[in-house]
Amino acid sequence: MTDSADTLAPTVPPAERGATRIAERVVAKLAAQAAREALRSVSASMETPWSPRAAGRGQPEASVSVRRNPGPGGTGGLADVRVAVELGYPSDIGAQCGAVRRQVSRRVLELAGMETTDVAVDIRRLHSEHLSPDGRLR
Repeated sequence: MTDSADTLAPTVPPAERGATRIAERVVAKLAAQAAREALRSVSASMETPWSPRAAGRGQPEASVSVRRNPGPGGTGGLADVRVAVELGYPSDIGAQCGAVRRQVSRRVLELAGMETTDVAVDIRRLHSEHLSPDGRLR
């Protein structure tokens, strides 16, 4: 009887197995999810009059330009990220944008193996507790 290890093909080193290409839309979904996580944690720690989750709309959207896919080791990728968010007002807008930038950078690196050379945060809309949904003063 032969040993099963003797009949297996030799293992191929990772660098020779090929490369994985991560689609830009996948990285964009990761970035949008990371922005939701950041806004959720920031709004829990500060008193903001409006949160996207409570309103059922205004979820972050992201667009990504992958400049370099990760190498065979799963690292070394580069991406530019643009995230559009809606925020409550009055609030600390700078703190919220900073939290989104940090979380998006961290999660895209963790999950896709890509460093973010630029994370731009676009504020699509501010929601004030003083305005009705149609934009009139209450």
